[in-house]
Amino acid sequence: MLIALTTLLMMVCSCSDDDSFTTSRSNLLVFSTDTVKLDTVFSNVPTPTKSFWVYNRSGDGIRCANIRLEHGNQTGFRVNVDGTYLGPSNGYQSNQVEIRNKDSIRVFVELTSTFTYSDDPKYLEDNLLFTLESGVEQRVNLNAFSWDATLVNHLHVSKDTVLATTKPMVVYGGIVVDSAATLTIDAGTTLYFHNNAGIDVYGKLICNGKPDANVVLRGDRIDRMFDYLPYDNVSGQWLGIRIFESSYGNVLQYTDVHSTFNGIVVDSCDINQSSLSLSSSTVHNCQGYGLYLENCMAEIDNSQITNTLYDCLMIHGGQVKVNNCTLAQFYPFDSNRGMALMLSSKYFPVVNFLCQNSLITGYADDVLICERKDSVAFKFLFDHCIIRTPVIKTDDSLFFKNVIYEDIKDSVSYGHKHFVKVDIDKQQYDFHLDSVSAAIGKADASTSLPLDREGMIRDDQPDIGCYEYRKQ
Repeated sequence: MLIALTTLLMMVCSCSDDDSFTTSRSNLLVFSTDTVKLDTVFSNVPTPTKSFWVYNRSGDGIRCANIRLEHGNQTGFRVNVDGTYLGPSNGYQSNQVEIRNKDSIRVFVELTSTFTYSDDPKYLEDNLLFTLESGVEQRVNLNAFSWDATLVNHLHVSKDTVLATTKPMVVYGGIVVDSAATLTIDAGTTLYFHNNAGIDVYGKLICNGKPDANVVLRGDRIDRMFDYLPYDNVSGQWLGIRIFESSYGNVLQYTDVHSTFNGIVVDSCDINQSSLSLSSSTVHNCQGYGLYLENCMAEIDNSQITNTLYDCLMIHGGQVKVNNCTLAQFYPFDSNRGMALMLSSKYFPVVNFLCQNSLITGYADDVLICERKDSVAFKFLFDHCIIRTPVIKTDDSLFFKNVIYEDIKDSVSYGHKHFVKVDIDKQQYDFHLDSVSAAIGKADASTSLPLDREGMIRDDQPDIGCYEYRKQ
């Protein structure tokens, strides 16, 4: 009984202390940040929510006579203060907000900016003003860059269509290309896909990128997960490209596909017609497969396919040619990553697979699997390649010619020394060749492609992989 009475008295005293509010100008609030940056955002598209804390560590209660957005509704910022939305009904302000000693409140910030009618991002800012009862005014700056974009919702391509724009195009709900239609994406065009969006191709997809004006297919998050990590470097941001069995003659050149779930998936079809030509392109940072080819005809030249949770290049049967490609498996988000290259006749015969002048490497001691099924056709050849795999048995020498085997005893530790940068901590990668790479000068001059991934002329002693070595 005495303990209970003592506890009650302590609670009363505590409440009494908390109920006093100061008007001293020396008692101030403390903020977890003085600036809320929303990075670059698309005009007319709501941003993700950011928040910050407001602390009272002054030794006494502080009452805010007023908390308000300095510019009201002029900039598009939306603020919620401790459960109260600062909207038009209350004049974009909240009055008599009490923050007791050693207590705090949380503030949430979003932005939907209006169109800027400019080709470049435009700087926007506002201030959230805290006017204390003492008359002191404190502020937190809110800012962002707003970028006008074309918004597309469930685009259905039923006739031949060309997408060509220098402004960003944000895609919601995905793009479907009918079986009788061709979608052409012109050089320099960037499509930003929302997280449930991708491209489903029943007809034909043509990406006409150029060395200095790639077609870019990416996610629509242009802010950051952390200060060092843009969402653009995070896998699984959108669904990728699906090429269905009715689709033939797809051509992607100088195209950058990244941060998808699956990069490109090609369904089983007639292997005597080309389903996909992928040249001078990049498929990078996928939460599923990079390029998945199922019993089809495809040609992959001068392309970088890198960092996928499952296999970078997965081939289930068919006819496939690979030349001057870089297949590198350094996926950072899961140690149980797949192969750089998986070649299988488990479900469909491998009628012909030819891999020339290509660099196949990664973190694992073995990044290549050739999965054979008895009595099923399995015809393949690796020629003038570097492969991170244990040395192949002599009875397989007909399938591996002029191959450099990079196993765990190789001087190129984990495969990453081939490249200018492999930084798994910050998820930063540059798959251009480093000066110590064994790929330099080792391609077959008679079969190597004349230009590299970026349109640079290869010399008389060309390099293995999609990039010709550049002196730093």
